[in-house]
Amino acid sequence: GTRLAPKEKLDIPVLFMPDTMKMYEAVVVIHVMRENGENWPYEDSAELNKDLKSSVTIAENGGIRGILWIYPVHGIPEAPQQQLVPVRCRARQRIERRLEVLLTGVVPGATAMPAARNSTIVNTNEPANIQEEVQVTDGFSTTLEFLYELQYQSDEIKSHLGPFVGMHLIQRERDTESGIITLIFNIVFAPNKPMRNEATLVVRCTTGGVWKFPMLFIATQPEVDDVINIEAVGLNKESIVSFKLTSQTR
Repeated sequence: GTRLAPKEKLDIPVLFMPDTMKMYEAVVVIHVMRENGENWPYEDSAELNKDLKSSVTIAENGGIRGILWIYPVHGIPEAPQQQLVPVRCRARQRIERRLEVLLTGVVPGATAMPAARNSTIVNTNEPANIQEEVQVTDGFSTTLEFLYELQYQSDEIKSHLGPFVGMHLIQRERDTESGIITLIFNIVFAPNKPMRNEATLVVRCTTGGVWKFPMLFIATQPEVDDVINIEAVGLNKESIVSFKLTSQTR
């Protein structure tokens, strides 16, 4: 019963308040009719194509009684932001660290939707941009599937940080009482120069839930390679010391 003037705008609020970590689906349908109750004339209403028939309602006299706009809505719950996880290492050194993440709110016995198989391939050439399929089974419910990847705020940060970070899953388990799923990752950080960049470990459940774990990678100043001492041979006379530098890249 909402009236709209010509070229008037109508805001339709959609509220989403999930109670479990799964995707919810709904459809917003808007039906528009003329205020005077008359139909829009349409001569070939019997020959409407299939797509057009689904978006209009036809009156008995063959005219168009109403027009439909159909908007599918997918509600994807996202867990609250977790605390920042710092990973610190000196430049030109290598550190390995285990990261344990808890996935709360997983629906016990939820049926997993088909995962996109083309997005579950691990690219071994880019270990920092992992997107892998993880299956967790507790023996009593349907197998749950998860996808995880390391996301960067920009392509520039990815180019600076991505080649020096590796991550892979080493353990997964589920508490049958609480339903909490624990994933343990092994993180390798081997920076070649000082940096301070952020990334986010994103875990997605194929039933629709999303968990995000922000991470901060810090590479401090490297150790001093050597100390060069130059002894003077006399006042106003040059002293020369030679040393070699080897480039690790082209």
